[in-house]
Amino acid sequence: MEIVVVEDEEGIADFLERGLRAEGYEVRVASDGEEGARLAVAPGVDLVVLDRMLPGVDGLEVLARVRRARPALPVVMLTARGEVADRVEGLDLGATDYVTKPFAFEELLARIRAHLRTDASETTLEAAGIRLDLITRTAERDGTQTELPKREADLLAYLMRNEGRVCTREEILAAVWGYEHDPGTNIVQVYVGYLRRRLARPGSPAPIETLRAVGYRLREPR
Repeated sequence: MEIVVVEDEEGIADFLERGLRAEGYEVRVASDGEEGARLAVAPGVDLVVLDRMLPGVDGLEVLARVRRARPALPVVMLTARGEVADRVEGLDLGATDYVTKPFAFEELLARIRAHLRTDASETTLEAAGIRLDLITRTAERDGTQTELPKREADLLAYLMRNEGRVCTREEILAAVWGYEHDPGTNIVQVYVGYLRRRLARPGSPAPIETLRAVGYRLREPR
C-alpha cells in the first residue's frame, strides 16, 4: 500500500518515511502543500499523513483539495496545535483522524492500520517458532506461555513482522518508541535482553540474533 507524507519538518518527514517503509508501505514525501496536494490525489495512493502547518498552501487547503478529488481517501492530520477547536475544525473539514505532536510512532501506525483495515482482523502472529497473541500479549514458545508487558510485546511483534530481516536500532526505536525518544539511549538493547530472558527455554535460547553495530534479527534457530 502507498502512503503520502506531507510534512515540512525534515527530521519528522525522514523519521516517518523510514518507519513506514520498515513496516512494508510504499512512501512518497512532500515538503510543501502544493506538492503534497498533487501527490495525494494521484492514482494508487491509499492514505495521506498530512501536517496542518505547511509553507505556501496550508494543510487545511490540501485537505479540501483531497476531499474534492478523492472523498473517501483516509487523511490523518498531524499538528502541534492540540486545542480542541483546532481538532474539531480539521475533522469537520474532512480529516479522517487527528494526531498531535509529539506522538509515538506506534500510535500513529496503529491508526494508519485501522484506517487502511490491513490488520483489523489480525489477532495473532507466528514466526520463528513463536506465537504471539496481540490481544492478551501472550507469547508461546515450545508449549510454554509467557505474558509480556506492553512494550516488550510491541517489540516482539515488530521483530516477528520482520522475521529474517535485520532491523536496525534506529528503525526499532522509531517503530516501538516513537521519534521523540532520545536517539542515544540503550533502551533497545535493554528490552531485547528482557525478551531473550522471557523467551529462552532450557537448551534453546531465544531466536533473536544480534548483528554487532547493525541491529537485531528474529529467525528460526539453526
